[in-house]
Amino acid sequence: MSASQLSPAWAIELKSPPPYKSKQSAFPDPPGFPTPQTHSKKKDKSSKRDQRTPPTQDEMDTLKLKKAWEVALAPIKSLPMTGIMMYMSGNSLQIFSIMMVFMAFKNPIMGILATNQAFEKFVSETNKGKVLQVKMVYVACQLVALALGIWKINGMGLLPTTRSDWLAWEAQREPIEHAVVGL
Repeated sequence: MSASQLSPAWAIELKSPPPYKSKQSAFPDPPGFPTPQTHSKKKDKSSKRDQRTPPTQDEMDTLKLKKAWEVALAPIKSLPMTGIMMYMSGNSLQIFSIMMVFMAFKNPIMGILATNQAFEKFVSETNKGKVLQVKMVYVACQLVALALGIWKINGMGLLPTTRSDWLAWEAQREPIEHAVVGL
């Protein structure tokens, strides 16, 4: 048996597709999808067209500043989801709530420490002052994310906020609930 007899018909058709049939339709092809006949005409026109001019320094600075603002506002965009996750994890000491608190502190602190690395690709000689403002907004957003973590550990009762936490002779807080082992 030859190879063509062993191969299915669809595989043979893939290797040698049928020739293009011109369609006589009332609808023209959409822009950007030329038929093979018009494709060769488009190549001739595009070769005659001028090459794209490179952007000016002002345009590059504007684009870099836009991208820097996107990086600066990214931490604040993740706060609603983080807040919902913290609310849903509860205020008891469990592995999930402890991991949430750890991440709520780790991510903003690492973000603040890596501020210069996050914005070094956007800094140029002409836009240093504007990028400094963006960096300050970024740090402020990270501090808001850190405040969310502080809110969570306060809700868990881990912050020393009462007098009994600091003074040995003060009476401790009465717990709201007591757990009793069931048999």
